[in-house]
Amino acid sequence: MGIAVRLSGISKRFGSFTANSNISLSIEEGTIHGLVGENGAGKSTLTKIIYGMLQPTVGEFFVDGKPAHFASPREAINAGIGMVHQHFMLIPKLSAAENIMLGNEQAGIFQPLRLKHLISLIRKYAEEYGLAVNPDAIIENLSVGEEQRVEILKLLFRHASIMIFDEPTAVLTPLEREQLFKTLRSLRDKGKTIILITHKLDEVLSVADTISVMRKGELKGTMPASSITKPELARLMVGRSVLLRITNPPPSSGKTVLTVNNLGYYTAKGEEKLHNLTFKVRAGEIYGIAGVEGNGQSELLQALYGLSPSGTLLSGEAVLKGMSLLGKKPSEITAMGISLTPENRLRHAVILDYSISENLLFGRHREAAFHRRIGFDREAVNSYTQQMIADYDIKCTYPSSQPLSSLSGGNQQKIVLARELNRPDISLLILAQPTRGVDIGAIETIHNKIIEARTKGMAILLISSELEEIIALSTRICTLYKGSIRHEFTQDEVAKKRDSEDEFQKEIGLYIT
Repeated sequence: MGIAVRLSGISKRFGSFTANSNISLSIEEGTIHGLVGENGAGKSTLTKIIYGMLQPTVGEFFVDGKPAHFASPREAINAGIGMVHQHFMLIPKLSAAENIMLGNEQAGIFQPLRLKHLISLIRKYAEEYGLAVNPDAIIENLSVGEEQRVEILKLLFRHASIMIFDEPTAVLTPLEREQLFKTLRSLRDKGKTIILITHKLDEVLSVADTISVMRKGELKGTMPASSITKPELARLMVGRSVLLRITNPPPSSGKTVLTVNNLGYYTAKGEEKLHNLTFKVRAGEIYGIAGVEGNGQSELLQALYGLSPSGTLLSGEAVLKGMSLLGKKPSEITAMGISLTPENRLRHAVILDYSISENLLFGRHREAAFHRRIGFDREAVNSYTQQMIADYDIKCTYPSSQPLSSLSGGNQQKIVLARELNRPDISLLILAQPTRGVDIGAIETIHNKIIEARTKGMAILLISSELEEIIALSTRICTLYKGSIRHEFTQDEVAKKRDSEDEFQKEIGLYIT
């Protein structure tokens, strides 16, 4: 078996920052090569060099034994390299066939498009590789899994022999994930070379032939997937031992804190986003909502925290300890005892140009504990800041002056969680995608803090697209599909099924698709 891609001494610098440092790596043709590492480890930079989106500062690389100098992705495509990005590059209003052909119409300026011939080629590739897609279907009407198949067909249509997949399972259901792995193995068996970027260790261990680990821009090792365990892989990624499965002691649930009854949500255009949504969250429990994004999770958060856009029509009830939440402002809801970590921290929870200390204080700046006469009590603010940094293992140097933008995504998320978990008089904590874009080491800290809050009696509503996270943390689990709950797993069921996580994920998957 030959070498499809060989990197020799590749370094990439952006000013004084080194994203890749002296990377030498060989990727065998006809294999699935996993590339893992924490955020900022340099994985994406390295694959962007291979795909022609970036050029190396130092070093060289070879494709099929020949020196490669790609000035653009077009040149990489012409050399047989394709990439499926984490966020798909599709035009929603066009058909699957039109998206696949776009930019590769195989016709001259004054020649007619051989549409029937090209569609027959698409059908041929779809059948050969088990990629069930209707070429005439409009992209905006397809599921996420079908959109991904269109992206793969685009690569096949361009005769790509080397395929790069960037976090391909981030938005897939368990069934779609298994179908993707089946497709990747089929592509490999037919001679394609797959480069798989992922942070999900179970997945890379199950599907990859070889795994390379990056940390802080450096290559820390390359080994057969069969020769390394999940804890060993995590240790290479983080540089220390990581607790992969948190201890989740049996809960002691108390009185009902939140009651949602027949909640309906209609947009200003009359689209129904939530339909008769009914559930309860008790003190001392984590109520997990599992589902593929886009099935009403965002609308539920808006309704519960007073963020619904103008023109939205809400029906039913959302009650916190006997007090209605519907129609109230976020400040009023916070005062009632609800704390929120939103889906998108950059848009709704932090200001990157402000300091770490200031971000820890946002939303809490009116609390009497932080004031002295007409100004802030700097000693109290500094004491609080240092306490949060220590308790949540936030990696920073000068919290009063260092901008939040200088921290990793994991440390930014720890700041949001520290601020919201430690508000006084909180009855309900709403967590939306609490570890999105967070490194494996930071996930350990965040999960432990969530469990700690639950054991102290806090009621927690957890919304996450990561089934592994839902299963690990939740006391009870409901599945959300098209704005309605399709099934609820009881506390006893969750406790019994948690030990067979793969099977439990598949069972949950049946209710969210």
